[in-house]
Amino acid sequence: MKRILMCFLIGLLSLGSAAQSQAQAVGGTEKAVAALEDQWLQSQKTNNPDLVAPLLADKFVNTGSDGKVMNKAESLANAKATKYASAEYEDVKVAVFGDTAIATGGFKATGTDASGKAMNVHERWTDTWVKMPSGKWQCVATHGSAIKM
Repeated sequence: MKRILMCFLIGLLSLGSAAQSQAQAVGGTEKAVAALEDQWLQSQKTNNPDLVAPLLADKFVNTGSDGKVMNKAESLANAKATKYASAEYEDVKVAVFGDTAIATGGFKATGTDASGKAMNVHERWTDTWVKMPSGKWQCVATHGSAIKM
C-alpha cells in the first residue's frame, strides 16, 4: 500500500511539474510572438519592409480595414510604398493555442499611404501566428478594422 501511495504521489508531482513547464512554455511563446509584433512595428517606424518580410508565411493573407485582400508580395509592395511619419501599437495581447497564437492590438499611424495620399490611421488588428515545422513562428493572416471615433 505504501508503494502504491508513493507511486501516486510521484505521478501527481510529475503532472504538476508538466503543467508548470507547459505554462512557462506558453508564457515564453507569448513573449516571443510579442517580440515579433514589435519587429513588425519597427519595420513600419523605419519604413523598412525587409524587417517584416521573414515574419510572413509564404501563403500570408492580409485583409485591410478597407476590405482589400493582399498576399505576401502585394503586402510587402504596399509596405514599401507606404511612408510612416509615426507608428505606434497599443494594448498588444497574445493568446497561445498550441502551435497557433493570436495577437491583437491597436495601431495609430500618420504618413502617406501607398498611393501617396496623406493618412491618419487608427485601427484594431488581429494577427494569426503559426509555429512552422522549422520551429519558426510566422504570421499567416492579419486583419485590420478601422476605429471610428
